[in-house]
Amino acid sequence: MAFSDDQVERYSRHILLKGVGGRGQRKLLDARVLVVGAGGLGSPISLYLAAAGVGHLGIVDPDTVELSNLQRQIIHHTSDVGRAKVHSAARKIADLNPDVEVVPYEQRLSAENILDIISNYDFVVEGTDNFPTKFLVNDACVLSDTPFNQGGILRFQGQTMTHVPGSASYRCVYREPPPPGSVPTCSEAGVLGAIAGMLGTIQATETLKYLLGIGDLLVNRILFFDALTMQTRVVDVKPTEWAEPAASNTKLDRLVEYEQAACDLDLEQQYGPKLEVSPLESPETKV
Repeated sequence: MAFSDDQVERYSRHILLKGVGGRGQRKLLDARVLVVGAGGLGSPISLYLAAAGVGHLGIVDPDTVELSNLQRQIIHHTSDVGRAKVHSAARKIADLNPDVEVVPYEQRLSAENILDIISNYDFVVEGTDNFPTKFLVNDACVLSDTPFNQGGILRFQGQTMTHVPGSASYRCVYREPPPPGSVPTCSEAGVLGAIAGMLGTIQATETLKYLLGIGDLLVNRILFFDALTMQTRVVDVKPTEWAEPAASNTKLDRLVEYEQAACDLDLEQQYGPKLEVSPLESPETKV
């Protein structure tokens, strides 16, 4: 299908870009991406994917916009307070790029619905603030051979990794969520608002690289950054039996819903510098 004149103008910087071009832009327009979370990370992820012309975006979030969200959740405005986050996000994306079809899921992901939802998408980007959802997304994507990117922030730090079938997954590094009460919440520990933008744009970039088939993804690697020092470190991790494709996976035989509610944290700090030496150690032995 040929581009319209408006599309040629809108995506001209992509079309001119070696590694993207018209063929790559068509891939983006045909792509289907699910964004889990419409908060601090989901905001820049959704906006940049929409601006890039990813043609089909699903956004999952059960919450409504609160005033305290606006310090970092830039897809929402003051007039959106009280509105469902997914519908607030859909309105901004419609204003930004009418080429993008948005499917809002105003619901909590669960073991009962997640596989049906992600089956409609080529790639999943996870940017939530709680461990139960992170592990649920990880497990569902591994079981369904769906590639995904995971990210988390706290205070002045962030971390992210990308999984494709057979590569290291979240459970290859962190076997189980940390015990209840061991992790500070966002309201207790705080987060610098711009950190969400820093990590969210990295996650959006990983997504676009995957869809375009260019560059080196953060596969079998975790990227950590500390905004106070502007130091970035990439730690290599190895895939384990927890990352095997669905057909041969013997560890993940069912989806587990954990009851812990906690904001994401600086995982390296929580589980210690031993991560560099033994990244496959279970966190439950570290706390």
